Amino acid sequence: MKSINMNSAILVCVVCVIARGGNGQPPEEWIEQAEEALSNALKLQQLNTNVAKNVLLFVGDGMGIPTVTSARILKGQLDGKTGEETVLNMEKMPYVALSKTYNTNQQVADSAGTATAFVSGVKTKVAVIGVHDGVVKGDCRSGKNSSIDSVFKLAKDAGKSIGIVTTTRITHATPAAVYAHTPDRTWENNNKIPIEERLHGCKDIALQLVEGEGSDIKVILGGGRREFFHLTHRDPEYNTLFGKRTDERNLIDEWLDNRPQNSNASYVWNLKQFNEIDPKHTDYLLGLFENSHMQYHANRDEDGAGEPTLAEMVEKAVKILEKNDKGFFLLVEGGRIDHSHHSNIAYHALMDTIALDDAVAKGLLLTSENDTLTIVTADHSHVNVIAGYPSRGNPILGVSDKDNIGLDGLPYTTLMYMDGPSAKAVHDSFNLTGQRPNVSLENTESKTYMQQSLVPRKDESHGGEDVAIYAKGPMAHLFHGVQEQHYIAHVIKYATCLNKNASHCQVVYSFDGNTTNNANSLVNNHNTWLTLAICTLLYHIL
Repeated sequence: MKSINMNSAILVCVVCVIARGGNGQPPEEWIEQAEEALSNALKLQQLNTNVAKNVLLFVGDGMGIPTVTSARILKGQLDGKTGEETVLNMEKMPYVALSKTYNTNQQVADSAGTATAFVSGVKTKVAVIGVHDGVVKGDCRSGKNSSIDSVFKLAKDAGKSIGIVTTTRITHATPAAVYAHTPDRTWENNNKIPIEERLHGCKDIALQLVEGEGSDIKVILGGGRREFFHLTHRDPEYNTLFGKRTDERNLIDEWLDNRPQNSNASYVWNLKQFNEIDPKHTDYLLGLFENSHMQYHANRDEDGAGEPTLAEMVEKAVKILEKNDKGFFLLVEGGRIDHSHHSNIAYHALMDTIALDDAVAKGLLLTSENDTLTIVTADHSHVNVIAGYPSRGNPILGVSDKDNIGLDGLPYTTLMYMDGPSAKAVHDSFNLTGQRPNVSLENTESKTYMQQSLVPRKDESHGGEDVAIYAKGPMAHLFHGVQEQHYIAHVIKYATCLNKNASHCQVVYSFDGNTTNNANSLVNNHNTWLTLAICTLLYHIL
């Protein structure tokens, strides 16, 4: 651990004593909250410079800051509170930074280029995965010459176990960035690759998971069965749905056949099978719970075969991966936040954000900040806004209750979008009546309500503003200020000693059982904490 300067500790002591005063009067609620926050901030002066054995990387796809704020309020309101004072689990993490999300060729990013940035440490173009900016989109030969390694590959090469958990197809942009290299994110199955590009030897993303870099991944949980089956293969859950492949291959059978001898491997596709998996006796787990993407969290009860929650998948994954003494890397994506925003439906976007936050809590509970670096971030934002001047506690999914009438004489919801498919209804209403639709006549808190938007588009667009990075654990303090998105991968490599320069990884144990990079800090730490102990005593006496 890094030592605290003696003079700084004495200054903290003096500030504590002065702030306390001597009147013993119970503090007001806001003062108490602020003092608790200050106390927590002061503790951060002693940095966690341990080597990270494990990494938990949580990604909320499309989880911009307006989404985080709205989900925070909704979570509180679902708990019977006003909502604004609620703190999400991710927001309790001590270190926060902002991430600049643009792609190399686009001001507002997509998920493929951004995922490549934060897992590989290099920014790249829109719609490509695991390749650098020199690639030509859709060109197989340029893609083969542009591959870059992800931190997950480096971790696997170092003997660590790898896992992926997502609510999207496992071949979708963010999870694919862990193991795939492709000049086109849509090449999820062989039928998606143009014939002329197949001739140059490019493999589809699903195939790369089974026989490429992804073949050694220990835990794979998400959706997307269709990418692994032939066109004539009927889905086990839906009689009217089939696979997408044209190469006569059943990649799930191949995955099972290719597991190492004497290993315990399982494939599951429903909740009952998932619940029967015993992590203690499982070495490899492939779970594909939908033909395409998994259900929105709030719609899980409508799935006849059942689906695990994101938190349940995280728990299963961690318990399997943690058996490796060398550690593990786990990517967790709340991927359908993005999809709901694209449909102008705030309800599912916020509920899936809360589900991701529950998964963060589960991950933190199952690991230790002494040896696990936990990161929560987003790939990009969306164009949703929190508007108007609603009263404290007004339903975040509801109609604004204060100063709530526009110049057109009609009310409006607190949450709205800049663009998207709902704009068509708004424009149609203008053409018919000269006014917007009256939102007071609709249930704006329903699962299917589309918040109004201005510019008509087939899908609502991404937002280009910075997104948050929340971090806890070894070297988490390196997340600070405003950073380029690819910086995330470099912090991970540094914290886990997977970077080329590992001179900082010399480990010396300090008096409190934690690790430090500087043996001389032992004496400094001892003197510092003696001073702080005296400070605490004076604080309570006075």
